[in-house]
Amino acid sequence: MTHKIVPIILSGGSGSRLWPLSRELYPKQFLPLAGERTMLQETAHRTSGDDFAQPIIICNERHRFLVAEQLRADDIHPQSIVLEPLGRNTAPAAAIAAMLVVKNDPDAVIMILASDHVIAYTDKFRTAAVLARDAALTGALVTFGIQPDKPETAYGYIHRGAEREGMSGCFDVEGFVEKPDAETAQSYLDDGNFFWNSGMFMFSPSSFLDELAGLNPEMIDGCLLALEKSVSDQDFLRLDHDAFAACPSDSIDYAVMEHTTNAAVVPVDMGWNDVGAWPALWEIGDQDENNNVLQGDVIALDSHGSYIRSEGATVAANGVENLIIVATDDAVLVADKSRAQDVKTIVERIKAEGRSEHEAHTTVHRPWGWYQTINMGPRFQVKQICLKPGATISLQMHHHRAEHWVVVEGTARVTRDNEVMDLNENESTYIPIGTTHRLENPREQSLRIIEVQSGAYLGEDDIVRFDDIYGRA
Repeated sequence: MTHKIVPIILSGGSGSRLWPLSRELYPKQFLPLAGERTMLQETAHRTSGDDFAQPIIICNERHRFLVAEQLRADDIHPQSIVLEPLGRNTAPAAAIAAMLVVKNDPDAVIMILASDHVIAYTDKFRTAAVLARDAALTGALVTFGIQPDKPETAYGYIHRGAEREGMSGCFDVEGFVEKPDAETAQSYLDDGNFFWNSGMFMFSPSSFLDELAGLNPEMIDGCLLALEKSVSDQDFLRLDHDAFAACPSDSIDYAVMEHTTNAAVVPVDMGWNDVGAWPALWEIGDQDENNNVLQGDVIALDSHGSYIRSEGATVAANGVENLIIVATDDAVLVADKSRAQDVKTIVERIKAEGRSEHEAHTTVHRPWGWYQTINMGPRFQVKQICLKPGATISLQMHHHRAEHWVVVEGTARVTRDNEVMDLNENESTYIPIGTTHRLENPREQSLRIIEVQSGAYLGEDDIVRFDDIYGRA
């Protein structure tokens, strides 16, 4: 009998370490940082094949439509998309996943994966997964140790012990080690028995739940209650807010792995990178003859060792060394590579000043399509709005703003109080303050309009929804 590996893909994150490309509402796993697919899509794609079942995704509820759309676009059909009302670290997420899987397929094993890691060698990843499955079926809680190639101080380490009997390539865990200083990291590299802690795990659901019940019964009780009181919402499973909020927050490492007597490690060299800061993308990118990684509309003269990326406007660099330069349409980051970890501090400063550049791009994705802020000023805002074929925006009303819509591509079906009309290209309509309205795309091609808002308050929270097919009313 073949025991399927159920991938559990954890899709959280605040989007601060790769700002300005990554934002709270659009963190790095939704970006194509190391290939044509997004990092979420790459993670799901590498867990396809005969040894794997369809994945379970656990994500922030604010990202639910992004997750669903990116998986649909890559023809991936998850077993479930579980929505966390707030972050509780990886241990509760793993417990929720284990409870779901053990109920439906008690013979399966689960593989806990971050959605935002780069793995260059998919074949080695899959070989390691199969080896770990064999160990997990004996009751072991398996972690994956990454073969280090430098004395890295940003990662925790796993100390490898004796090889497990009858399991070539799988070892007991001698111990887990916190992030070391440079001298200690070099000694680990020289020793050869220390590996980077990848944050990937495999175990049978029952083995993990039994260990967690003995170590943290309060977490088990909280997860059980959150799951028992969960609600199905379209394609999503929404965990109960209060029960999950009361659940202790902890990582799999701290909650279980560092305390269990049955931890095992599979060392593997699979081209792993957690893309923890901008220099990681410089390291794995295609460097030119001057050791620069250039992406987008970039001109570099007499510049060396830099990562320069533009998402639109031309970026010209002259005589720069070892810099990170990233330009989006609303923000530009310039940082020394050695100070890239401080980007998080910049994001905290932006938040403290009450700005919005940490939260979202000017282009914001919605389940029906997207909108882009083109211009804004006192009492006005101009947006481009694009609806997917067949999509519809909620029936809604605004207390403080009026809107003028101009169709630039496709056909718009407009509800305005009791009136319904179709508008074609170059036609327009006006939505006064307090008017109940809806925008629909009845055709099989995209609909694009220009929306001009005017009024005393233009915030996105000035929306009263009366009906919404996406469950937001």
